[in-house]
Amino acid sequence: MENDAEPAGNSPEWARYRAFSRSLPMALMRAREDVMAGFRPNLRAHKITEQQWRAIKALAKNGEMRAGQLAKSSLISMPSLTRILRDLEKRKLIMRRPEPNDQRAALISLTPDGEAMVVSVGRGAEPRYDHIARAFGPERLELLHQLLDELSGVLKS
Repeated sequence: MENDAEPAGNSPEWARYRAFSRSLPMALMRAREDVMAGFRPNLRAHKITEQQWRAIKALAKNGEMRAGQLAKSSLISMPSLTRILRDLEKRKLIMRRPEPNDQRAALISLTPDGEAMVVSVGRGAEPRYDHIARAFGPERLELLHQLLDELSGVLKS
């Protein structure tokens, strides 16, 4: 663990900043990587990427939506989402249709194959969620979710 004590006065300015070990973005990234390491084998077995899964899961949760809404709910940039949607459409996991009130816009939804993918990947993911809850504690996991939601809310305002 890095030393968080104030460096000597003759240290470079950057040495006075928060220790790397106490960087919130790095701590969140480390935790994300540790969590995702347990989910990746299931995603690989279904030949689906993390981003593709986020898009599919968002469609399963929210139903039909525009690409911009999907990008926001799945935390995927629009350029990446465009590529992802093209791939998912080729695999017949999603479909697009023109929006009735705006023919320039498309509405995206899951196909029956996409819905089946949600069920299949979900079945493979639940044991990992159970493992995390047992290892970390269900109450602590719920508290972590609440604290992360609070943090996001505070930072957005």
